[in-house]
Amino acid sequence: MTGGWVESYPDDVKAILAAGHDLGNHSENHKNMSQLSDEQCQEELMKVHTKVQELTGYEMFLFRPPYGDYDNHVITNTHKCGYYPIQWSIDSLDWKDYGADDIVRRVVESDKLKNGSIILMHNGAKFTADALDAVITGLQDKGYELVPISQLIYKDKYHMKADGTQVSGE
Repeated sequence: MTGGWVESYPDDVKAILAAGHDLGNHSENHKNMSQLSDEQCQEELMKVHTKVQELTGYEMFLFRPPYGDYDNHVITNTHKCGYYPIQWSIDSLDWKDYGADDIVRRVVESDKLKNGSIILMHNGAKFTADALDAVITGLQDKGYELVPISQLIYKDKYHMKADGTQVSGE
């Protein structure tokens, strides 16, 4: 959820939550978080947090930094706001508008596809909705189960590798 998206589509925010999905924070203004001060970083998180909480009563706790732009500064501020930082392991490149078939191929045939993979897709990309059924079916045909990120991630005793994946342990 970005601040502008929450403001523009409040009924969709409510519907996503009502359907049992996680609502995740994606910042108020979609800025490069590593370039912001501590105060600005926390403000980017908490402004949209407050909007979603006031709209739905839901307390978001997952944060995916815009552009995948994170460093220790971003992660520290994410934790200070009560959030778990999230990164993807498979990029569908849906935002490049190559077409639905390209999205399906990039996800279902990815050499990075494995248990625990997090797939990056965008709600506003031109072909994502057209690709979604085939992506889901393709993943299920390979034996994968789709689960909310909140059920997938480590929440204690983990660290993040440079590629954004979590590793269990201190």
